[in-house]
Amino acid sequence: MENSITKLINVKGQLMDLSYPQVMGILNVTPDSFYAGSRKQTETEIAERTLQIVSEGGSIIDVGAYSSRSNAEHISAEEEMSRLRHGLEIVFRECPDAIVSVDTFRADVARMCVEEYGAAIINDIAAGNMDENMFATVARLGVPYIMMHMQGTPQNMQQAPHYDNVLKEVLYYFSEKVQKLRDLGAKDIIIDPGFGFGKTLEHNYELLDKMEEFQIFELPVLVGVSRKSMIYRLLGGGPEDALNGTSVVNTIALMKGADILRVHDVRAASEAVKIVAAMKKLTPVSL
Repeated sequence: MENSITKLINVKGQLMDLSYPQVMGILNVTPDSFYAGSRKQTETEIAERTLQIVSEGGSIIDVGAYSSRSNAEHISAEEEMSRLRHGLEIVFRECPDAIVSVDTFRADVARMCVEEYGAAIINDIAAGNMDENMFATVARLGVPYIMMHMQGTPQNMQQAPHYDNVLKEVLYYFSEKVQKLRDLGAKDIIIDPGFGFGKTLEHNYELLDKMEEFQIFELPVLVGVSRKSMIYRLLGGGPEDALNGTSVVNTIALMKGADILRVHDVRAASEAVKIVAAMKKLTPVSL
């Protein structure tokens, strides 16, 4: 299915064209993210990772300070803010014009990052379910909002995920959320099917197979499968062995309409985008 919908989001007063897929590089200022290679805590590590994302073709830097891996430790909002202040100061020092997304489910954290540091996008794994103030906050801030589907919380999501029909239930979930956001005046909404969050291996691949169905919302779709267990549990090994599988799944997702790839390995994802774009005769639009 060809993606014929022109998808533009307003990022700090500039239009970002998502009809040509974009790459979001992950920068985790955490000690316990599931992929050890993504953990950056020292000033030097954060600075080097920032520059690496940009040099390898990433157009968005996604900064996270709360590990959302299965059974992750739940940290306080104060600890999350402290980690983010440390990270964002370094990111913007190294790349003052960077488009930064902040990976948080907390409204107060989101507001702090936007108002104090100029973060451009909020990326919420809980789609407002872990903070009832999140929808109103992002609507008031006027920033693009990525909302992900997750069954449960990071602490319990993989204990016994169950769906009668995973595709229908995820689509219905988003239909309700999109309407609530629009009622509050939110405009730039991006949806993330939530691969690996409260889903079995079979659920993940069923959603991947049916990804075209998410075009019904006429909204940008973000896919985050980078080095996740849906890849290495199928192929063997661990996260450190899952780069090739990640590239394969990212390519399938692009073929099925993904607009943003959230990844650890920016160069590999950028190459996948270029190949699929060449096949589909897509070119970036200068605005």
